[in-house]
Parts: sequence; structure tokens; C-alpha cells
Amino acid sequence: MKVAVLKFGGTSVASPETRRIAVERIREALERGESPVAVVSAMGRAPEPYATDSLLSLIGDARSGPNADMLLASGELISAAVLASELESDGIAAVALSGAQSGIITDDVHGDATIIRVEPQRVRKVLEAKKVPVIAGFQGISENGEITTLGRGGTDLTAIALGHALDAERIDVYTDVAGAMTADPRRVNGAHTIDRASLEEMTELAQHGAKIMHHKAADYAQRMRMPYAIRSLATGEGTVVDARLEPRKPVTGVTASGRVTWIRAIRGDIEDRQRRMQVEMHMFERLASANISIDQVTINQAGVMFVVEGDRGEDIRKLLGDLNVAVRVREACSKLSVVGEGMRYEPGVIHRIVSALSAANVEIIHATDSNITVSILIPSDDAARAEQAVHDEFHLATQDDKAGTDEKTVTT
Repeated sequence: MKVAVLKFGGTSVASPETRRIAVERIREALERGESPVAVVSAMGRAPEPYATDSLLSLIGDARSGPNADMLLASGELISAAVLASELESDGIAAVALSGAQSGIITDDVHGDATIIRVEPQRVRKVLEAKKVPVIAGFQGISENGEITTLGRGGTDLTAIALGHALDAERIDVYTDVAGAMTADPRRVNGAHTIDRASLEEMTELAQHGAKIMHHKAADYAQRMRMPYAIRSLATGEGTVVDARLEPRKPVTGVTASGRVTWIRAIRGDIEDRQRRMQVEMHMFERLASANISIDQVTINQAGVMFVVEGDRGEDIRKLLGDLNVAVRVREACSKLSVVGEGMRYEPGVIHRIVSALSAANVEIIHATDSNITVSILIPSDDAARAEQAVHDEFHLATQDDKAGTDEKTVTT
């Protein structure tokens, strides 16, 4: 059995016209001799009635918990039932399944559950009966039997997890855009679809602000070494994401976050190393207790530096104010992230980034790097200019993305 998992996002199931295209994508898989599994999101975006935000508006501030998850799961259940019915009307036998029926077993964290394992026996039985399972994404069931949801974009995660559990030949994530882009085309001239990216590159792009793939799904695929593709529903074109790529360029894509706050905590006149470490631990414990996620962490003799989402300067000052630290904050920042596996093998990438930003008169506030990502904190007002400068420096508008790969399981 050659399983093909086809994920259809909210805009892909929002109207009779887009659902008709989804039906045709499923039919194409059947005609190729594949056994398709459809995974669907809730229909459309707010203010459409079955979109996730529209459902949330029914319960006001009660945004998490078992009752909220029960409500939110209904959006995908409606999509699954509707698409399954339309497949049946078109002569394709189909069965709608919930996440629980499909064997998505999660922890008991409501609103942002983690998948523990997938037990897809029911899905296999539907496939063996020559029917198409249409699965409600974004949801699962805890071991206590409670409905859970996987967080924003969780349908991507459902598709990847099911694809891995079913040993799928391919996973196609259908959206209303033509795959992952070298940069945000709304801000950067010359941004275009990335033909091919590695699993690690896509994980980094998703984690650092690119909205095309849910970061938990990209991370899951990387850990499981599971290739997938991000494709336009209308054209079928898009980005193939695989592990077996030979990088031919230092940079694959550039992305910028929303507004963040940069924090620098200076540890007074603490000479004793143990006392300095205790102060640092108290800082991190307080941040964790306040459920504040931190990023771009640097610890050195100059102090502790990190970034938090949003304009949170006053919140951080109050949280850390009674510790023996001087808290300096800078709000209205953005994180510019430059991603590419090729930078592992090509020296001078950071020099080129810094030179491009300097030439564009963009201030560099703070910088960190990993094996394949350089993240630079810049003023939010300069984010678009910074993206364009780096995009131009690495000739991303014109370079050839067609790196060599083994296409055994990732093309259609």
C-alpha cells in the first residue's frame, strides 16, 4: 500500500470551489495507484463561522481547558465530514474520522498538546476497505480520554505524525501559496518560492517567523527524518523538503519576526561566581514561572541578554526588579534570521550580513548564531529594509534553488 497523506489547510476547504480542487487532488492520488489520507483544518479564517477564531469568540476569555478544546475540535470535525461527503458525492468512498479515532494520542495539556504516539489501526482499516480517510487535524485524545488540541497550525503536525506512523510514500501540505519563500514577498522584492529545502532549514525558518509551516510540525518531521512538500492547492507547485540535499548556496531564506523586546540584565558588583550563578538561576526561574519564553540568550561577563516576544519591558523590570541586577530594556525590535545549510561550508557569511545591514543603515542591536542560522536583532521599523538588503546580498532573487536530491519519496 503506497500511502499519500494530503493536508488541506483552512483556505483549501473554505468554499465549494476550493474543496472541488481538493477532491481532484485526492482523485489524482487514486489514479496514481496511491492510497490517499486527507487531513483537514477548520474552514476558512475569521469571520467565517467555522474558523478557529470564530469558534473561540463564542466563549470569550476561556481560551484553554477541556471545554475550549471540545469546542475548537468541532471546526475540523465539520471540515472532515463535509469533505468526506463531497468525495462520496463524486463517487469516491470516504470516511470522516476525528483525531481520537485516528489514534492521535497526546498528553493532557489543553490548547497546546504534545503528541505522545500515533496508533493508526482505524485509519489502516479504512484504507484496506478501499476508502479515503478524511481526518480532522489539530486534535487528539489524552490517555485520560479527553479531547485535546495541538495549538495553532496543529493540522500540519497531524499530517506529519500520521505520515510517519503510516510509513507514507509522500506527505503534501496544500496551502493557498506556492510553497516556502526566500523571504516575505509582501516586504521583499524578488522573493520567490524555494524549490528545495532541507528538513533542518525548514525547521529553522518555521521557528524564526516563516508562517508557511507550523514549527512543531517541521521539528517533528526533522526528528523523524520524514520528507514532505508544501504545495499550492491550485497549481500543485511548491517546495520539496527533504534530508538528502547537497547545499549549493550559503543562504536559503530570510525571515523576520514580529515585535520583540531585548533585555540586558547587568549583575551589579557580584564577584563570587556561585552568587552570580544563583542570581542567574533566580532570573530564569522567575521568567519560567511567569510563563515567559526567552530567545537569543547570551551569558557572559557583561551580563545576561535575551529576547522576549512583544513589548514587555515594564513586565520584565517588575519581575526582576528586586534582584541584584540592573535591567536594561529595548522594545520595538525584530529578529532577522538568515537560514542556510550552506553557511556551514562557506566562510564569511556573517561578514556579508553585517556589511549588507551597514550599507542599508540598519542598526545591529544583538546577534546570535547556530550551525545554519544567524539571528540579528534590529529596530522593527527597519525590518523590511534589512530583509531586502540581505536578500539582495545573497542574490536570492535570481539564484538556482534546484539542489540535487534523491527524489524517491518526495515528488509527485
